[in-house]
Amino acid sequence: MAKEQDARKLGALIIGASSGIGAALARRLARQGYRVALLARRQRPLDALAEELNTGAEGAPVAFIYTHDVAAYEEAPALFARILADVAPLRLVIYAAGIMPHGATGATFADERAILETNTIGAMRWFGLAAVAFEREHGGTIVGISSVAGDRGRPGNGAYMASKAVLSSYVESLRYQLKPEGVRVVTVKPGYVATPMTAGLRLPRPLTITADDAARHIARAAERGLAVAYVPGYWRGIMWTVRRLPASMIARLPG
Repeated sequence: MAKEQDARKLGALIIGASSGIGAALARRLARQGYRVALLARRQRPLDALAEELNTGAEGAPVAFIYTHDVAAYEEAPALFARILADVAPLRLVIYAAGIMPHGATGATFADERAILETNTIGAMRWFGLAAVAFEREHGGTIVGISSVAGDRGRPGNGAYMASKAVLSSYVESLRYQLKPEGVRVVTVKPGYVATPMTAGLRLPRPLTITADDAARHIARAAERGLAVAYVPGYWRGIMWTVRRLPASMIARLPG
């Protein structure tokens, strides 16, 4: 990710940009001068966000919208080619799309399959396309927004935890693959973030941050090219401890 003074020459793609962390990242990158490609399923919030970002922009628009369900894998290559042309040169791809069931068990198999398709397989599809493009250019930054939930299985929401564990592993592998080509790949692991996805959950207030705060940490991690960034940083120590708890203690945690 380029320094702020160089950002006006660059494009960024945010997958899952309609709300929460994705929308906050779009606002932050647009303020830094990036031209941002905003991709999500829901047309109306994308329209509103693009209007907000383009209002007052001098000359050409800075925000471009693309309505797309990340589970429609066959549509991705043609759409990615459009985005490459619209915001060239594309140098930053962030996967922020994600869904999470509310409740201890994660509901039906159909729900759990949708979680994997959105949180993990969709990321693989778009990162695969970005990897080819960035390898060709010998540069660029890929950011996968995973979660501390993927660091260890715990009671409840097993499909969500599994989706983030797989995503973290995939992004790590991609990092090793692309490093020789000059491409930076960043794994981001947020803790509790107040977003529409977590609305209704009883989040511990002292450990919960806003989407804007999360976006600030993520943008900084991308700019620095960190391998793994816990958001905020204190989650690194928390999850180090959680990973080392005996199974008997994990089993007693609330779902």
